[in-house]
Amino acid sequence: MNVDERRLPVPSGTTARRTTGRRIPLVVYILAAGTFTMLTTEFIVAGILTQLAADLEISISQAGLLITVFAAGMVIGAPLMALLTLRLPKRLTLLLALAVFATGHVVVALGSNLQLLLMARFITALATGAFWAIAGVVAAKSAGPGMASRALGIINAGGMLATVLGVPLGAFATQYFGWRGSFWGLAALAVVSAVLIARFVPQDKAKHSGVSVRNEIAGLASGPMWLTLAACATTTGGVLAAYSYISPLLVDATGFSEISIPLVLIGFGIGSLVGSLVGGRLGDAHPHLLTIIAPAVSTLILLAICLLSDQKLPTIALIALLGFFGLGANPILASLAIAYGKKAPTMASSLTVAGFNAGTVLASWAGGKALESSMGTTGPMLLGACVAVLTLIPVTILAILARRSARHEPLRAGNDLNPARLPCRN
Repeated sequence: MNVDERRLPVPSGTTARRTTGRRIPLVVYILAAGTFTMLTTEFIVAGILTQLAADLEISISQAGLLITVFAAGMVIGAPLMALLTLRLPKRLTLLLALAVFATGHVVVALGSNLQLLLMARFITALATGAFWAIAGVVAAKSAGPGMASRALGIINAGGMLATVLGVPLGAFATQYFGWRGSFWGLAALAVVSAVLIARFVPQDKAKHSGVSVRNEIAGLASGPMWLTLAACATTTGGVLAAYSYISPLLVDATGFSEISIPLVLIGFGIGSLVGSLVGGRLGDAHPHLLTIIAPAVSTLILLAICLLSDQKLPTIALIALLGFFGLGANPILASLAIAYGKKAPTMASSLTVAGFNAGTVLASWAGGKALESSMGTTGPMLLGACVAVLTLIPVTILAILARRSARHEPLRAGNDLNPARLPCRN
């Protein structure tokens, strides 16, 4: 990996002070609402896993494949769809993604064959990956220089709000309307999101005909960006390996009833929502420090859940803290990746989506195996801790490179070199 330390961005508080008082534009919140719908479907299976498995007459680990295949579709779909839609207007791409998303959920709501459901989830994930990647670029560009982490924190918070409201409400709805009702509801939300985006997201002013796929790919030759993507995979994989199979642990080890599980999941959702907002706000000033602290604390929390899973109150508190620390660094990592890959922002954004979900694919699959092992319900938690601690490798390397760069090339007055604050131009 060839890394030119003299060109490596370093932290500074200059722009953080200059942007104080600036407001995030409305379009960012509209995109966050769309992300809420998209991310609800990724996490919702975790809250209805046992009911879905019982209705389809399959094992819990087989039902967990609906999480795995969706994440796999996100891994492939984000960069692939970013390339295929590179010359399309951003708003049109977002609307097409929502149309495919709604259709896929109707198929799932009507289907009863596991293979059909897996195929529909995969196609839906392709659209979700495209939406998430494009939304990140549009949000960062709309917010302007020095506000990228904050804007992406709001986009990410829309996804985390899915764990606060979407997933628990889906679990509650399952109690009264069955798990299929949750998917009908998501299809309806996609239609609402499409109306909002058509109304509020402006038409692209730039011409797309001259955009070169070759130049976009060439713009990804950045060692620090790939280190950031590795961190995206491990930090999310560690959390999702545990969260995907949190319901069996809460029922079998902690002693919660199935009907009370959504209340516990709300704690995780609130933690992840607050963590995303806090991480996004602080990430512009302290990107490397926060991306080291988050996985270190997450590892300790997962180990503590294993030790205290038979105690209700500590487990509830630890799950909430896991949401805060485990997913709080995501907007910072996304901002860093876009900045390091600033010559190809759309592809860089799509690869962060792929990175987050690559970790989810491997971890959720391995989590199912760990659940069926002799470790039982604590298996996914131990696996999550092992994956989360790996995040410390790339983020520590990035911090060291940034420190060395700061010594070789001190900041000039008025020159902001923090990657989280570089303007993202399309």
